[in-house]
Amino acid sequence: MYDVVIIGAGVIGTSIFRELTKYNVKVAIIEKENDVSMGTSKANSAIVHAGYDPKEGTLMAKLNVKGNEMFEDICKELDVPFKRNGSLVLAFNEEEVKSINNLYENGTKIGVKNLRILEKEEILDKEPNISDKVLKALYAPTGGIVGVMEYTIALAENGVSNGGEIILDSEVIKIEKDKNFKITTSKNEIIEAKFIINAAGVYADKVHNLICNESFKITPRRGQYFVMDKSQGNLFSHTIFQCPSTLGKGILVTPTVHGNLIVGPDAENLEDKDDVATTNTGLEYVRETTKKTTENINFRESIRNFAGLRAIPDTNDFIIEEAKDVQGFIDVAGMKSPGLSSAPAIALETIEILQSIGLTKEKNKTFNGNRKQLYFMDLSKDEKQELIKKNPSYGNVICRCEVITEGEIVDAISRSFGDITLDGVKRRCRPGMGRCQGGFCGPKVLEIIAREKKKDFKEVYQEKENSYILVEKTK
Repeated sequence: MYDVVIIGAGVIGTSIFRELTKYNVKVAIIEKENDVSMGTSKANSAIVHAGYDPKEGTLMAKLNVKGNEMFEDICKELDVPFKRNGSLVLAFNEEEVKSINNLYENGTKIGVKNLRILEKEEILDKEPNISDKVLKALYAPTGGIVGVMEYTIALAENGVSNGGEIILDSEVIKIEKDKNFKITTSKNEIIEAKFIINAAGVYADKVHNLICNESFKITPRRGQYFVMDKSQGNLFSHTIFQCPSTLGKGILVTPTVHGNLIVGPDAENLEDKDDVATTNTGLEYVRETTKKTTENINFRESIRNFAGLRAIPDTNDFIIEEAKDVQGFIDVAGMKSPGLSSAPAIALETIEILQSIGLTKEKNKTFNGNRKQLYFMDLSKDEKQELIKKNPSYGNVICRCEVITEGEIVDAISRSFGDITLDGVKRRCRPGMGRCQGGFCGPKVLEIIAREKKKDFKEVYQEKENSYILVEKTK
């Protein structure tokens, strides 16, 4: 029996989860996958938007600006990489100049700080690799970039350390209510709760309809990306947008907090809520459209392609409200961009609704919002030597591309939830994220997981259940 059950362990669900552990409530997340950060939260642009795009008066406008302002402090508390690198929206013709002027006016009205319109010379001074056909740009210095998978995982870890629970591999298949909610999972478990938070991403409409009358629809919109090698990482220091369209904010080029470059996404509405395949057509569109921004990216230096799904609501705004026909059931749905940027403020908004309908406001006096993660390569030479004396595993580099040590991998495994996978370790501390994409370090990480979890090699998955890496001996 829980006070609150959250359905969905993406960045929205884990933000609410951690925030709830600040109060004397019993809270759990139910997640259908075998780890947190398995949907949109692991496959997006990792951008913290300044907030000039959402229309005045929408929840997106209100919560984007507020969430952006909260991000830096939360990332410091959780020891997650974050950088305010600023963003530029480029205009290449007079129609697009009008568009960025409108964005400037809208952003100013809703409280985005320090927006400016830049002329061509200042744009090229800041970013010499932008096409010299650019006329003007909207500059938003409060825009940022974040390690989004690390952020989502850190929120979950900190919530667990403060008393929250995470229930994995458990798809919600039935919801009933008498005095309390009764949630049936795919494991035939019955979980009871006083309140439910529906943060199920592209499946939020399906979860809503398990107990409520249909009131909104979520369309999955696929976006495809290139991840470029670090050889391309210094081409740009800001996040560079083209002018937005009805399908979204358009193709962007941005550095990552880890020194790579991301290019994308395209935008394609789908019916299949699980279709994250990349396509030649989509990737070619990204590559060709990017040429408007710059001709200087060497796409031969791409080290990975990926696709993610955005949850597009037919309401054209975030849905954060108690269901009209089921008391205590809170939808937190339609979290398209700027969902990540708004996540900290969405959590506050959700808890305000919960407390207005009966959840306790009594604080958890033992709450500790700080979480530490050791980044070996960021230490000084003396600190490294001292750490290796105490624990020699920190002197054993496993991932040469990203320079990740055995000690960091063991730390990540010890903090993980459920049966950690090869990709689960990758999301936590980055072995396999570099140029070789795990070609060299993957087998060694597998060995470490098997050793630490006391498993046979054949029992370690790449990602989801039955994604075996080793099947049988050949000799």
